Amino acid sequence: MDRIIIEGRNKLSGSVRISGSKNAALPIIASTILTAKACVLTNVPMLNDVLVMNKLLKTVGGEAEFSGSSLFIHNKSISNFKAPYDLVKTMRASVYVMGALLGRYREAEVALPGGCVIGERPINLHLQGFEKLGAKINIEHGYIRAKAKKLKGAEINLDVVSVGATANIIMAATLAEGKTVLRNAASEPHIVDLANFLNKLGARITGQGTKVIEIRGVSELKGGKYAITPDYIEAGTFLVAAGITGSKITLENSPVKDLEIILNKLTEAGCKIKISGSKITAQGIERPNPANIETQPYPGFPTDMQAQWSALMALSSGASIINETIWEKRFMHIPELNRMGANISVKGNTAVVEGVAGLSGAPVMVSDLRAGASLVLAGLRAKGTTEISRIYHLDRGYEQIEKKFEALGARIKRVK
Repeated sequence: MDRIIIEGRNKLSGSVRISGSKNAALPIIASTILTAKACVLTNVPMLNDVLVMNKLLKTVGGEAEFSGSSLFIHNKSISNFKAPYDLVKTMRASVYVMGALLGRYREAEVALPGGCVIGERPINLHLQGFEKLGAKINIEHGYIRAKAKKLKGAEINLDVVSVGATANIIMAATLAEGKTVLRNAASEPHIVDLANFLNKLGARITGQGTKVIEIRGVSELKGGKYAITPDYIEAGTFLVAAGITGSKITLENSPVKDLEIILNKLTEAGCKIKISGSKITAQGIERPNPANIETQPYPGFPTDMQAQWSALMALSSGASIINETIWEKRFMHIPELNRMGANISVKGNTAVVEGVAGLSGAPVMVSDLRAGASLVLAGLRAKGTTEISRIYHLDRGYEQIEKKFEALGARIKRVK
C-alpha cells in the first residue's frame, strides 16, 4: 500500500485551490438517478469515494464518465435496483442510492453500508423516513430491501439530526405525491447543495439550510448542469496547516460563508485571517493559543475538523479541551499524535490537550479519513521524518493532498 513521507519543519507559502466538496458530490451523484435526462456536474473532486459512486451508477445501469473535473451522467433507463455488497462495504455514502432508486422506481435493494470506522452509525432514521413515505422495509442476509406501490408526502420528525437521513429522505420525497415536511433536518452546506441541484432539475424544495425542509413532489425532473460547492472541510484543513506551521497560505475557491466558526476559532488561536471574495489568507504563529472546541451539527464546529484541531492544539502554548459529541470513536488519531510527542489524554468523549513545544517525526498509521489529515498536519510541523501508512483513507476525501502541500513548499511525497 502507498505511504506518505514528510520531512517536517518547512514553512509553507503560496496559494492552493480548494476542490469540490466530497460530501456534496456523493449525494448529488446518487440523486441523478431521479431523472432520465442527462446531467453534467462540474467542480467534481477526483476521489476514491466518487469513483465508487460512479461504479454504483454503472452497476444499476446508468452512465458516468469524467472529463477533467466535470462528470457526465445519464441514467436514462435503470435496469437493476440492487447495490452490491462489494461496492457498498467500502463507502457508507453508497446508501444514498436507496433514496434515489426508491424515489424514481419505488424499489431498491442496498447492502448494509461500510466506510470509516468512527463509531456506530445506524441508518434507522433513513428507513423510518422511507416508511413514513409509504415504503415497506425488509432487512435480511445483509441487504436492505425497500419497495412501495407509491410514495406519498408525510410529516417526518428526525429524532436526532442526521445528514445522511436528511439527504436520503429529500431524494425519496422529490418524486412523491404531495408535500413532505422534514423536521430537525440537517443544515450542512452539502444538504443545501443537494437541494439546490435538485431544484435546478425542477424539484420543489424549500427550507434547505434550516431545521425544517419542505419537499413538494413533482412528476419528473429534467437534466441540467451544476457546479459542486467547494469543500469547507478541505478548506479548514489547509487553514489549520497555516496555523500549525506558522505559515502564510492563501486559499482560492473558498466557501467563506461555510467556514465562520472555523475562522473564528483560528482567530482565537492567534492566526491572522484576511478575506477577499472567495480568497482567504491565513497567517499562523509559532505557538498557537489554546482554544477549546465542542463538535456540533452545522453551523457548530464540524466533527470532520476535530482531528485536525487536535493536531493544532497539540502545539499550543497551553491546555485546551476538545469535546466530541457526534461520534463515539473519533479519537483514534490521539495515540498516533502522542507517538509523535503530543501530550493528549482521553476520557470518554473528551480530550485534554497539553500543548508541547514541538513534535518528532515517527511512523504512524491512519485509522480514518480525518485522522489521516491530522497526521499529515502534525508531520508538516514535526522535526524529522514522519511516515504515514494506510493513506487510502486520505484518498477517500482529499484530492491529491500531497501534491497540493508540495506546491506550497512542503517536503512531502507518496511512495509505494
